[in-house]
Amino acid sequence: MPSSKKTKMRKASLATFCMVAIAALASANDASGNGKRGEALESMDPSVEASRAYKQAMSTLATLTALPPAQSEEPSHHSSGYPLSSLLPGIQGQGPIASTLRILVKLKNHSWLPSFVTDFLGRELPSGRRREEELQGKAVKVVDLLQHAADLGNTDALYTLGHLALFPPNTYFPTDPVAAYQTLDTHAHLTGNATSQALLGFLHSTGYHDVVPVDQAKAQLYLTFAAHGGNKGAQMALGYRYWSGIGVAEDCMAALQWYEDAAEQAMAKFLAGPPGGRTLPLLPPRLSDLVGGVYGPGASVASTGLNAGRAVIKTANARAAGETWEDLLEYYLFNADRGEIDFAYRLGKIFYQGSIYSTPGGIASGGDGASAIPRDFHHARHYFLRIARQVWPRDPANPRQPHVSTKEEGPAQVGYAALAAGYLGRMYLRGEGVKQDPILAKMWFERGAEYNEKECHNGLGIIWRDGLVDGKKDLKRAMAHFAAAATQELAEAQVNIGKYHYERGDLKLATAYFETALRQGSPFEAYYYLADIQARQARAAMIPPEIAGSSCAIAVSFYKLVAERGAWEDNLLKEADDLWSLGTERASEMAMLRWWIAAERGYEVAQNNLAYVLDQDKSILRFTRFAPYSPSNDTARLALTQWIRSAAQRNVDALVKVGDYYYHGLGVPDEPESVRWEKAAGYYQSAADTQMSALAMWNLGWMYENGIGVPQDFHLAKRHYDLAYETNSEAYLPVLLSLIKLHARSLWHTLMGGKNGLSFWEGDDDGRSYYDHPDAREIDGAQDPNAGQPSLEDGEEYDEGPWYLGKARDEFNRRKRGHDQERVAQDEEDPVQWARERRQAEAADRDGDFGPEDYFDAAMRGQRYREEEDVNEFAETMLLVVLCLMVSILLYVRGRWVERLRREEEQRRQANGQPPQQPQPQGVFPPPGDPAQEDWAILR
Repeated sequence: MPSSKKTKMRKASLATFCMVAIAALASANDASGNGKRGEALESMDPSVEASRAYKQAMSTLATLTALPPAQSEEPSHHSSGYPLSSLLPGIQGQGPIASTLRILVKLKNHSWLPSFVTDFLGRELPSGRRREEELQGKAVKVVDLLQHAADLGNTDALYTLGHLALFPPNTYFPTDPVAAYQTLDTHAHLTGNATSQALLGFLHSTGYHDVVPVDQAKAQLYLTFAAHGGNKGAQMALGYRYWSGIGVAEDCMAALQWYEDAAEQAMAKFLAGPPGGRTLPLLPPRLSDLVGGVYGPGASVASTGLNAGRAVIKTANARAAGETWEDLLEYYLFNADRGEIDFAYRLGKIFYQGSIYSTPGGIASGGDGASAIPRDFHHARHYFLRIARQVWPRDPANPRQPHVSTKEEGPAQVGYAALAAGYLGRMYLRGEGVKQDPILAKMWFERGAEYNEKECHNGLGIIWRDGLVDGKKDLKRAMAHFAAAATQELAEAQVNIGKYHYERGDLKLATAYFETALRQGSPFEAYYYLADIQARQARAAMIPPEIAGSSCAIAVSFYKLVAERGAWEDNLLKEADDLWSLGTERASEMAMLRWWIAAERGYEVAQNNLAYVLDQDKSILRFTRFAPYSPSNDTARLALTQWIRSAAQRNVDALVKVGDYYYHGLGVPDEPESVRWEKAAGYYQSAADTQMSALAMWNLGWMYENGIGVPQDFHLAKRHYDLAYETNSEAYLPVLLSLIKLHARSLWHTLMGGKNGLSFWEGDDDGRSYYDHPDAREIDGAQDPNAGQPSLEDGEEYDEGPWYLGKARDEFNRRKRGHDQERVAQDEEDPVQWARERRQAEAADRDGDFGPEDYFDAAMRGQRYREEEDVNEFAETMLLVVLCLMVSILLYVRGRWVERLRREEEQRRQANGQPPQQPQPQGVFPPPGDPAQEDWAILR
């Protein structure tokens, strides 16, 4: 009985437990159901859903934009890097080769097939196509998610959609300017976003892809709203429009206001960087400069005279010679790794600045963009430290302790070590490739300053001025270091001294230092402070209008330079150069779009590049049977607009190009030829007045010789031909031939009774040009200001800059210093030419030539016999010209003689009543019936 009760109690307990468990489970299900319903309700919230879709779209977009350029710009089934891929046809193609590939697909797993065949077939299999389809699907997913988020009210997604339609990152996204305009217009109306309004202003200003008609009023409206919203690009565009009178009346003060706002943004971004300011972007190159100028090397102002020494022209010459930066760096690395200190220093400098060629003004001035390489602070520090350790083999245990002087171990060695210390100190000061540490920076600067290295003095001045070590400021000591660097013509030190006087209110002395910094190559800060000083003067109430106008023009020009150089976040020129270098049609179109936007903002480089790409006056075969088509007038009109704007910013080659367009009637209004030729002559005259363009002078000489666009005047023609040769000695041959033709034409003109011809017997002062005489250059009795003054060889004058006590001693010490650093500075001018000379010296020491595999062999062989070739070049050329003239004359005389014999024979036959002679077959074999046929018989 008790056992049965226990059994019943157990059953009741079990039943109770089951009921409790069932109740708990039911409550848990209700809670989970409520949670799911809550999550569902939350997911139905439009803002949450829009944010989720936008984040997922941006995450997917990041994976697509991270593709390598070759894949992202031109997706292809044959882009894996195998040379065979570009030669073999696709597996889906036609013909026997494609059929063979389809058969080989079935055999691809066989081991006897070569590896390159199996790799190629593997890329052609559906797996490769699936990869492309996957990427295409991701692009569709991005656009769909963004569209979904935008429909739910996410304005960031709306802006991203418009940006993707106008600037697609790769070919997986289509280009749709119409959709971009509609999306950006909606975004601007909803949010008032300044960037969207700036892009809308560009579309209305240019009518890009005929999305909207050109409407300068609407463009001005959108750009004004964007500029007030703080968009730097819109501020630059408005400043340029007011400066040039595009869509508005010219107004220097309005241009000054907008360029000042843009420059202040650039300056704030510069000062927000590490000590000494943010690293400046590399100077962007012109496309035309990379081929020697608009008219080629020798004929363009960009590559003649003093311009021939520019870094971009040196780069163009190196490319024309077949030299590559990879080969150059390999040569430098080889010599630096075997212990050559000079190679190691130059290699470290190249890696630090990210360019083969540096710009004048010191380390802070940056480098040239045409010779850019990836910056590598790690390798730069490696080589600089290797050089410095030869003088300072170890660092002190406590870098804060006072610097202990070291013993010099040789002038060249110490010179390079001091320069390397300047770079190492700068890297620690700014945290470039190493952890930022002002204490270590101070240690390296003190080591270099012991040998009076200017960059080290300037770095110590920054540390003491800003109190970067333990917060201790010492302005007096800082100014002493700045002065020591300034006496060695360091532009950044001049700027720092000028800023000291500027902050104290001594604008006159500050101006003197800033102007000195400009002459020594300062590219940024000096322009900003001088622009500020000139702007104050332009706005002063008591300044006469003519002085205020001049100050306004200077301030606008300087603010414009600062705004254009300080492009860190929106560097359109750098993006365009990278895209153009890819060489694909899609990338070229995107590069031109960025150049066009930058051109509307006033960038002369962008205007020149866009005009050069669109230029249709490159071929001398234009309008001939070799090029019978007529160029598009719309494209020519756009190119002419950009040439005119580039010419207005003192580009002489562009000015000559404008004259060419008017002469040929490209992109100009329909008007009589005489009117166009007069305008062309005016542009040529403007270019010739700069005394820089030999081509413009030659063009004017030709026009005066033929009376086209100007009255015919043989004397003025000869004068301009002479000036062309005086301006550019490379124009000797064309000028000589032109003068020969001019004298022949003048002689014929005189024989036919004309007047004012050239005289063979009374030359222009014994054959010399009018401009050869010094007196001819005097205006109203003015004499040469340098007459009577000693030349540079007679003695070295003291610097005319601001004077201070002790400057005479500093100047003497500067001239008295050892030749080690001077020799190093001279060697740094051209890394490519310096490497060539070193290679030539090594070859001379070994009394042997390098093999064809050597990088500099071609240049050496070309220079070895250059002198001998130059001696005979002119004689050979003139001999060929004389032979051509003689052959032409003989052919002409023979033709006239044969024609006269034919006419006499016809007259004789007509007089005798004989019918005219029928033309005989012109073949070599005699006609039938001619006895001469027997002479041609092979078998008799």
